[in-house]
Amino acid sequence: MSKTIEVSYDLPGPPAKVWRALTEPKLLGSWLMENDIKPEVGHHFMFRSKPMGDWDGRVACEVLEVVPHERLVYSWRGGSGKHVLDTTVTWTLAAKPGGGTRLKLEHAGFTDDNAMAFEMMGRGWREKAGALAELSEM
Repeated sequence: MSKTIEVSYDLPGPPAKVWRALTEPKLLGSWLMENDIKPEVGHHFMFRSKPMGDWDGRVACEVLEVVPHERLVYSWRGGSGKHVLDTTVTWTLAAKPGGGTRLKLEHAGFTDDNAMAFEMMGRGWREKAGALAELSEM
């Protein structure tokens, strides 16, 4: 049975600005990891960070779906041995009445072998709200 991390963020900026924080390499890198993302279906890109433990610091991704300012989906593969992650990240953006954006994250496909990654990444995704809020106001 697979598990999913689900986090919702209420951000002050409009969807167009939040979209930039998710799809422009420099902005995405400022709050998540260095990367070479392009919001184009089929684009393969890499997140890069400092290696830790068995993790080599790289996450291989492929853009699976793009609906500008509304939805972005990409695969998320990394790790080694039985702790390899083969998951999917889905970002859904919706304008809030009165301004701002409701941003929903679903990071799906964690298995029992990924229990530690599920816990750590769940905390990590929840801690990103402040950085995302700042970027959405720029």
